[in-house]
Formats: sequence, C-alpha cells, structure tokens
Amino acid sequence: MARFRLRFLQQEFDLVGPEIRIGRSPDCDITIDDPLVSRQHARIEIRNGVAYIIDTGSLNGVRINGRLVKGEQMLKDGDRIRLGSQELVFTMVSRSGRAAWPTGFMRICHACGATYAEGMTSCPACEAPALNSDEMVAEKTGSVRLGGEREMASSPVGGDVVDTVSGLRVESWSTWSYRLFDEIDKAFDNGQVHHAERLLRRIAKEIDERFARGERIDASIVSRAGRAAVVIASQTGSSDWLAWCLSLHRRQSMVPSERIIEMLEQLDQASFPDLAVLVEGFVQWRRARAVAGEPMRGGEVQRLLRLEQLATGLSRAKS
Repeated sequence: MARFRLRFLQQEFDLVGPEIRIGRSPDCDITIDDPLVSRQHARIEIRNGVAYIIDTGSLNGVRINGRLVKGEQMLKDGDRIRLGSQELVFTMVSRSGRAAWPTGFMRICHACGATYAEGMTSCPACEAPALNSDEMVAEKTGSVRLGGEREMASSPVGGDVVDTVSGLRVESWSTWSYRLFDEIDKAFDNGQVHHAERLLRRIAKEIDERFARGERIDASIVSRAGRAAVVIASQTGSSDWLAWCLSLHRRQSMVPSERIIEMLEQLDQASFPDLAVLVEGFVQWRRARAVAGEPMRGGEVQRLLRLEQLATGLSRAKS
C-alpha cells in the first residue's frame, strides 16, 4: 500500500492522514513561517488511498505544477506544490521503499545566511568554511531543528531568531521583511490600505522587539517601513503612524530619507495638526545628539535642516 510524503530541501515528511493542515499557524501539522503563507493555507486529505490538496481560503493561493488550485485537486507522484514562496514535492512510496529521511539539523551559514546540511565542511552557496560549536556561539549562528519539535535558533542575518515547528526552513529576517514590504506595495496598488496596515503592524512588532533586545535594524528596512507608515497615515488619517515613523528613525539614530521628508511635506496640515510637534521634537533630539558628540553622516545635515524648515512652516501656519 502506498504512503505519502512531502519533500522540502533535504528532508522528507511522512503525511499521516486522514488530514494534514499546512500554514503559518503553529497549530498546523506542517508550519511554514513565510509571510506569503496564510495561517491556515491548505490541507491534504487522504481518502481511500488517494491524497487530495484543498486551498482553505488562503490569500495567495495554492499552485500545483504552476497551476492555481480551485476547490480540491488529486495529488500525483512528483507534483510540485507551491505555497507562498515555498515549494514542496509530493511523493508516493511503497511500504518496502526506504524510510523517510530522519529528523536532523540544517546549519545556517555565518557568511551568507544560506542553509545546508550539518556535517558539510563548507557552505555550498558561498564556500565559507563551517564553524565549530564555539565559533557558532561567537558568531550568533545556530541550527534549525528539522522535525516535529519546537526549537529556537539564531540566524547570522541580523541576529535573527527563528522558531520552527514543522522543520521547514525559516527565511532570514531581512528576506522576510522584504517579502512583506512587497506585499504591502501590492496592497497599496490594489487599494487595500487596511490589509497593508495589518502587514506593517507585523513588521513594526518585529522591529520593536528587536530594538528592545538592543539590536540595530538595516537602514533600508527602516526607510521602507518609514515610507509605508507615512502612506498609511496619509490614507487613514492616523498620526500614530507618523509618530512611529519618527520614533523608528530616532531609535536607529538616523535622519529620515529625502523621500520620507517629501512625503511629510505633502501631508494635509489640517488632517495632522500635531505634525509640527512631532517633527520639531525629532529635530531637537537630533541636534542634541550632535552636541553630545554623535556626528551626522552623509546628507543628514541637509535633511535635518529641511525637517527644521518643515516644522517652522507648520508652526507659522498654525499661528
């Protein structure tokens, strides 16, 4: 009698029916921590020795061999299942076939962040030599547990912490963020402001937690998050996102980009009466930091002057 497995990277997972739930939620039987995967994305049902996949109302759909699934679809040996940005391969094996690959560990490269099997002496992506356990601690590099257990591991990309239940690879924090920003841009293009806001709240929560741990955030992520926050503020009328944008740059000790300043200048003053106070507070803080010995970098002097002019103009308009 045939049995079924899903293959992902260097691991295979037995599908124990009659139902296997797949999604981002830790309550699923297979959890994929990917921002493009819905919490309850799909399920596989095994009926009379046949496996079927069903989209359970996911946002981005389920594709089999490149074709979008509508309703349910019977799975065949070798079918490629795409959920979000992840691809899994469905396989059928007989009872006499080899056992599923055992639970094991994947090493995360300290140089490029790629994953590869523990036991290899170097990263197949960048050829950086594998570190020993002491070096891994020093580099904040970890291993991701593959299997049905929950284990915490640190990634070298921005000191990421990943939490996996299913053993499917968790992407680096920076990659996760960029994918989510792409989804936010898509939501803006489709006029789905509230969906974009929900996605940005996920990023904001992660950023706030990282700052609380004393970490710094990549400047490009700060800028993209700031731009998204101003767009959402402009379309929802919420000055909370403006305050968060400036607070984000303040915690990063970073003056907003020209693009963000331009967006702030274009806001309707009547809709945001506290904008002058927010901007003036940021300018005063950065000037105090400069007096205390923290130099401004690149074009920050010019950008701060532009913010100061914005605050002055808004204050005069109010009076």
